[in-house]
Amino acid sequence: MKTVYAIVCALIFCASEELDFIKQRRFFNTSENVAMEVDLSRVRQRVDPRFLSVTIDASLASDEKFMYLLGSPKVRALASALTPAFLRFGGTRQDFMVFTPQDVWRSKVPPANLCDRVGLPSWLEDNLKKEWIQQQILLKREDLQRKYKRVKFTEATVDQLYAFTNCSGMKLIFGLNALLRMADNRWNSSNAQALMHYCASRQYKMSWELGNEPNSYEKKAGIRVDGLQLGEDFVHLRKIMSESRFYQNSGLYGPDVGQPRDHRIDILEGFLQSGSEAIDACSWHHYYVNGRDTSLEDFLDPEVLDTLTLKTNEVLQKVKQASPQKKVWLGETSSAYGGGALGLSDSFVAGFMWLDKLGLGAILGLNVVMRQVFIGSGSYHLVDDNLDPLPDYWLSVLYKRLVGQQVLSVKAVGNYTLLHKRVRLYLHCTNKKSSANGAVTLIAMNLNHKAVRVLVPAHMASSTVVAFVLESDPSGGEGLYSRSVMLNGEVLKMVDDTTLPDLKGASLAPSEHVHLPAFALSFFVFSDVRAPACLSL
Repeated sequence: MKTVYAIVCALIFCASEELDFIKQRRFFNTSENVAMEVDLSRVRQRVDPRFLSVTIDASLASDEKFMYLLGSPKVRALASALTPAFLRFGGTRQDFMVFTPQDVWRSKVPPANLCDRVGLPSWLEDNLKKEWIQQQILLKREDLQRKYKRVKFTEATVDQLYAFTNCSGMKLIFGLNALLRMADNRWNSSNAQALMHYCASRQYKMSWELGNEPNSYEKKAGIRVDGLQLGEDFVHLRKIMSESRFYQNSGLYGPDVGQPRDHRIDILEGFLQSGSEAIDACSWHHYYVNGRDTSLEDFLDPEVLDTLTLKTNEVLQKVKQASPQKKVWLGETSSAYGGGALGLSDSFVAGFMWLDKLGLGAILGLNVVMRQVFIGSGSYHLVDDNLDPLPDYWLSVLYKRLVGQQVLSVKAVGNYTLLHKRVRLYLHCTNKKSSANGAVTLIAMNLNHKAVRVLVPAHMASSTVVAFVLESDPSGGEGLYSRSVMLNGEVLKMVDDTTLPDLKGASLAPSEHVHLPAFALSFFVFSDVRAPACLSL
């Protein structure tokens, strides 16, 4: 009990100290006006319709019973609101998972009414939620000790996972174990083939990955696999898929290497030499900070946010050299590695890293960005241990509804550089399902302590605007740790277990500026600009 008390006290005092910097830093006391320049004539980049996608960490299958949480009607309703999207099932423990089929009374064809079955009973859901909290303690211990147990999973895990993705409207990408090796260090594909045979017999449409962060295999399992060998393993997997009548046209993605650093980029280079033709997109992982020693200040630091540019350009350059037309994905990403930063990655302030990564990733040329995790272990989830949506979930839903695939040019201009770095602007054509032809959506973040006015160019100032402004509850600096979020002043919460609230914007009259409250995340839909780049899409 003393330990728990000490931890709580530490969190309180740390929070107090971190909030002090908000009040003390001189750069918050600056001019309130920021001008922006835009180019509505051409599309800079075009992202995948499933650009914002999500993951489920393989740790959820560390005990197969927890996969039944995916049968919760609430979880499925929350997932459905994020479609279209890929769902990646993978992570550290995927390379310790072994398919162990039971072959118990299973028909070869899945039932036609798969999505009409009765969901998870409430009593079972409550029990699993309680037990999952205890399971995470064991998983955290494994992560700290880097001693991972082999996990046997059966058809039940695959069935639950496929039912969840299929019934929520997502597309499943299943991560295969790459640490099953033969004496000469080649990948042993026999277990993967058994799994694929079962999935094909059930007519489960899915794509595949092989391995997770191969740069860390030596630390995790005492096995080193170089990039050339890894590429050959992918070529072998592609051959297996091509010989399958069911999976010959399915996607294959990888190598899911960690962000560029020392030998990690060497692994990527070697992989691209031998395996680039086997994959449909090259995937890598990115986190800004270490979840064990980060701070609130890091989450609001534009220099930390800008590190994504350097890492992304490094990967894009390597891929372009080896395979110029190959798409690049962030196959796993969030704010802080090590499971996230407790009290930060699951709070309102995490939205600045998340929304900036979506905006910056799109303009840099990333095709898909997969958020770690939709549900599961750690502190960076979108849905918490009680299966309630966290601030980043609501941010993601709004992004899905309002932001289209076409990326346009926008930049903040003016004399005070630091202020403008703390006003982050991105511009897309509006999702055609949400607004009229030719509309644009301005993504605007204010990392400043004071409100800011963004001056709108003359050719946009005559347009009607629909504003979606997200603030913490309570708003301002004191609410940055909040796990609640307000949309235009109203706290967002589920109507019931299967119904999301109406996410309505506030209609604004044409104006020469839009208003950004302090520490706000915003979307402004300019409905009437008839941007040439966005017409007749």
